[in-house]
Amino acid sequence: MPEYINRSLEPVLERAASEFPAVVLTGPRQSGKTTLLRRLFGRRCRYVSLEPPDVRASALQDPRGFLEMHGPPVIFDEVQYAPELLPYIKERIDADRHQSGQYLLTGSQNLSLFEKVSESLAGRAAILRLLPLSRREVQGRPQMVLPWEQKRGSAANSSHVFGELWKGFLRGGYPELAAQPNRDASLWHAGYIQTYLERDVRMLRQVGDLTQYQNFLRVLAARSAQLLNLADVARDLGVAVNTIKAWLSVLEATYQVVVLRPYFANVGKRLVKTPKVYFTDVGTLCYLAGLKDPQHAASGPMGGAILETAVLSELIKTLTHRGFPPRVYFWRTMAGTEVDFVVETGGRLVPIEVKLSATPRPAMAATIRGFQRDMAGAAMPGYVVHPGDLHLPLGPQVAALPFADL
Repeated sequence: MPEYINRSLEPVLERAASEFPAVVLTGPRQSGKTTLLRRLFGRRCRYVSLEPPDVRASALQDPRGFLEMHGPPVIFDEVQYAPELLPYIKERIDADRHQSGQYLLTGSQNLSLFEKVSESLAGRAAILRLLPLSRREVQGRPQMVLPWEQKRGSAANSSHVFGELWKGFLRGGYPELAAQPNRDASLWHAGYIQTYLERDVRMLRQVGDLTQYQNFLRVLAARSAQLLNLADVARDLGVAVNTIKAWLSVLEATYQVVVLRPYFANVGKRLVKTPKVYFTDVGTLCYLAGLKDPQHAASGPMGGAILETAVLSELIKTLTHRGFPPRVYFWRTMAGTEVDFVVETGGRLVPIEVKLSATPRPAMAATIRGFQRDMAGAAMPGYVVHPGDLHLPLGPQVAALPFADL
């Protein structure tokens, strides 16, 4: 039996279940939602999956009878298959509003599910997201803080094999691959994409042609970490721009991509307004880009995009698993000066550059210094994240940081 991997979200989830009558745990398929809930609450909660057609039919035909049969505390898994159950769960909660942890619900889409939750369980449910594993979770350090949150002098000294780092990028962070290191990652991702297309995407109105949608995924992978020109994507695929917008919203709603928006501040500069797109899991990106060899991934044309995706993925997962929406942006002027990521924390801004070279140099920090000048008192010390082992100062208020220590 695969070993359980502790998740950063565990204390947040336990606190939410002790304070709210219901908890809704969303996230992409196979991110570990069911495993996590059963691990934390399996001894005191009964478990019911709403995916089997007969169970779903029972829930829809007689919702009150179904809830009477499966009384709280209960885990209802894959609730997106029976969202009509939610108003009746609200009815049960309102009969005993002060009892916490009555209903623990999971769902792998947030498009229609969030509408139903907002209508039925507003004020009654905590809504949390579980994404694939972060690197700190895989390494058994789920509560490890981010570099700018560390006390002075407490930075770790990383040591890792270059090839192992890129092998990890190719595999990605889905728990099944992390827990079973001998599984063929390409085969797993191929099956995952097919399951995602057939189960999640088919349920959403915006997608008609699944083959064309799969082509869209590959075109998007080739543009990862770039400014996203929807008209160019539409032209490449021979479809309307509005169709691309709808498909992108499906990807975002099913947690497959992060649409990164630019940071705006009144600094007297013209800033770009076009977003960028990144895949939530770096393994998904590598699979869609057709990459299977770590050396090819590292030295090929996608190397920079893969490392950027890995950095953003680590930031998004770490912050999301604290129970709050992550506030991560990029910064780019019309003249082309750019900082890859800007993390807003406590009203201040952490600038982060990502460089593919394992030999950091002071020149790599130039755009961070420009950002710090423009943002004056709001900017915190910045970091140049790289795939090597070196911690180095690159000038005042900028340090080189190994990806392994992010």
